[in-house]
Amino acid sequence: VQLQASGGGLVQAGGSLRLSCAASGRTFGDYAMGWFRQAPEKEREFVAAINWSGFSTYYTDSVKGRFTISRDNAKNTVYLQMSSLKPEDTAIYYCAAQLGRASTVYILRTDYWGQGTQVTVSS
Repeated sequence: VQLQASGGGLVQAGGSLRLSCAASGRTFGDYAMGWFRQAPEKEREFVAAINWSGFSTYYTDSVKGRFTISRDNAKNTVYLQMSSLKPEDTAIYYCAAQLGRASTVYILRTDYWGQGTQVTVSS
């Protein structure tokens, strides 16, 4: 599956952004989807995941209550709505896919990566 992320940009602290990731090449509904991020000089870290149906989601603690992951299987797209952004959210955000139709999702075991989209939060 090919993944194309978009929606990054520059935003002030406290602002919002919505990232999108469009998938192509395979049946989108066969995949759990997720987002990771990598800040400068840091390891890539898990952010959020959603199972194939959209009924199960999982977040890293630092974004709970601020970020929302969702998907539209008819549009082959997964979203990350980010609110109350903080400077420490600054990173390149990557979407990812994991093959499987489990009823619950945790940290993604990533089978496919998309290219990143830069999110910069100014203080």
